[in-house]
Amino acid sequence: MNKDTYALEMRNITKTFPGVLANDNINLQVRKGEIHALLGENGAGKSTCMNILTGLYQANSGEIWIGGKKVNIKSPHVALNHGIAMVHQHFRLVKPFTAAENVFLGLPRPKFFLSQEIMEKEVREISRDYGMEIDPQAKIWQLSVGEQQRVEIIKMLYRGVDFLIMDEPTAVLTPTEVQDLFVTLKKMREMGKSIIFISHKLDEVMQIADRITVFRRGKNVAQRDKDKTSKRELASLMVGKEMPPTPENLSQPGEKVILSLQNVVALNDREQKALKDVSLEVKEGSIMGIAGVTGNGQRELAEVIVGLRQVESGKIFMLEQDITNKSIYQIIKKGISFIPEDRMGTGLAPNMGVAENSILKEYRQYPLSKGFLLQPAEIIKKAQSFVSSFNITTASLDTPSRLLSGGNAQKLLLARETSCQPKLIVASHPTRGLDVNAMNSVRRILLEQCQQGVAVLLLSEDLDELMSLSDEIAVLSSGKIMKVLPRQDFNREEIGLLMSGISPPGSEVGT
Repeated sequence: MNKDTYALEMRNITKTFPGVLANDNINLQVRKGEIHALLGENGAGKSTCMNILTGLYQANSGEIWIGGKKVNIKSPHVALNHGIAMVHQHFRLVKPFTAAENVFLGLPRPKFFLSQEIMEKEVREISRDYGMEIDPQAKIWQLSVGEQQRVEIIKMLYRGVDFLIMDEPTAVLTPTEVQDLFVTLKKMREMGKSIIFISHKLDEVMQIADRITVFRRGKNVAQRDKDKTSKRELASLMVGKEMPPTPENLSQPGEKVILSLQNVVALNDREQKALKDVSLEVKEGSIMGIAGVTGNGQRELAEVIVGLRQVESGKIFMLEQDITNKSIYQIIKKGISFIPEDRMGTGLAPNMGVAENSILKEYRQYPLSKGFLLQPAEIIKKAQSFVSSFNITTASLDTPSRLLSGGNAQKLLLARETSCQPKLIVASHPTRGLDVNAMNSVRRILLEQCQQGVAVLLLSEDLDELMSLSDEIAVLSSGKIMKVLPRQDFNREEIGLLMSGISPPGSEVGT
C-alpha cells in the first residue's frame, strides 16, 4: 500500500448530544502499519470519535472507509469483524470471571467444551510473547487497575485485530513496562497493523508515534508528522494558546508527623500478604511519594489508611491517635481525604449529579442539612462554588458525573475532598488519564494544599510526577518499603531498580 493510500478513513464525522457538539466535521486518516497518536484535552472529542469508529456511537453524519471501501459500523461486533478494537480507559471486563475467561469471552470457539487448562495456557503464551504477564487464573476483581488493563490489551491482541485503538495504555505502567509496550507496538507495526494511540503524555507521543492528530473543542485542528513538530507546538495546539509552566513544589515541610504507619501488615483480595511490615511517616506540609510497579501493594496501602481494608497487624496513627481499623466515617472525621485511583467507580457516584456528588462527605452537616432534611438551596450554592473555583465544565449541576470528561470529574472529586479542610490527602494516581492542562490543575491544587500545611501521600507510577512534586519518595516493592529517598537524593535509575526489588550497591533497604 503506498504512502498516500489510507487503510482507514473517517470523513466529515459529526456527532451531537443534547446541547453538545462533540465532533465537528472530523477527518482522520490512518495508514497501514503506522502508529497514529491522538492528542487533545479531556472533552476535546477524541473518545467520542473513537467510540463512533468502534460502533458504540452512531455519527449524525459522515463516512468511514476501510481499505478503500465504505463501511457501516453499527456495533462493536461489526467493528471487530472489520478488524477494529479498542482498549478503553474504563475497562470492559466481567469482574467475577478469571483473566483467561475474559480473554476468551465472546469468541466463537470452542463451541461445546471450554478447557480451562487450554485457555490458561494460551493466555500465558500470548502474555509472555507481548511482555505483559498476568495470572490467567486470577479473577478480575482480584487484580489491580494496571493488571486489568493488561487483560484488556491481551484480549484484543488475541483476536488479531488490524486496527488497535489504545486509550491511555501507559497510564499504569512503569518506565520499563512502557518501553516493553512500545517494543510490542513496534512489532505490531512491522506486521502491518495500525495503532491509534490516545495519550496526553507528549514525551510518549514523540517517542512512539509516526503521525499525530490534535483535537480541540470537537475539531481536529492539526495533523503533524512526528519529525516535523515539537512538544511545545503540540501542547499549544491542544489548548489553543501557550502552555503555562508546570507547577513547582515550593512547600516548606514541617516537623509535625501527621500520619504514621508502624509495621503494618495487610492482605490483598486473594488473601495473600500485600503489605509486609510497612513503616512510614508523612509530615505536615509535605508530599510523600510512593513509587512502585502496579500490584506491589500501593492500592492496599491507600485502602488501609482510609479504612477500606483491614490491617492484619501493626498500627496506623493520625496525629498520634490510633486509627487502625476504624470505620470510614471515623477516619473522615479525623481529617483524611481520599482521591482513589478509580475516580468513577470509587470516588464519585456515576449516576448522581454534580451537586449530589459535591456533598457526599458533608451531607450530614449544617447548613447542607437541618436535622434529617437536606437543604437544596445550600447544596446548589456549594456545588456552584465548586464549579466556579475549580473551573469545572458541566452542562448543569444535575449532569451525572459519568458524563463529565476525565479532567472535570477529577476536579469535582478534588473540590469535594479539599473543601473539608483535610489534614491528610491520600491521592492515588490523581492525574491518570488526564491531559496536560488538567494534570497541571490537579498538581497545582495538591501543592496549594501542601502550602497550607496539609500532608499528602501521593501514589503514582509516573516517576516524572513523583520527582517533581514529592519532598520524599518511598519505593514499594512486593509489599515492602525498599527505601525512603529525600528530594536531594532522587535518582531515576536507583528508583527504577528499587521498584524492581533490586537494592543498588550502597543502598540500605528501609532507610
